Amino acid sequence: MYAIVRCGGRQEKVAVDDVLTVDKLTGDVGSTVMFPALLVVDGGNVVSAAAELSSYQVTAEILGATKGPKINIMHYRNKTGYKRRMGHRQPYTQVKVTGIKAGK
Repeated sequence: MYAIVRCGGRQEKVAVDDVLTVDKLTGDVGSTVMFPALLVVDGGNVVSAAAELSSYQVTAEILGATKGPKINIMHYRNKTGYKRRMGHRQPYTQVKVTGIKAGK
């Protein structure tokens, strides 16, 4: 069984016990978060109707914070002596999917 969920403006394919890196989430390590399901596949049964998907819950546990790769940015203007160097690392959160359940 797997599901397509929306997290951080992107769509991810998740199954139970998968570890994902998503955009930074608020919450402590060990707390539970829920993601809205966009599609659920259980064997040969595919659920994509919005009315049925509202009963499904995809839960995940926050494992910790991490950062993306370092991005170096260089601004330079010729013949003016203008040179600026900047860097950026995007903050992410690692989560582990703990369950995909049909609710009511």
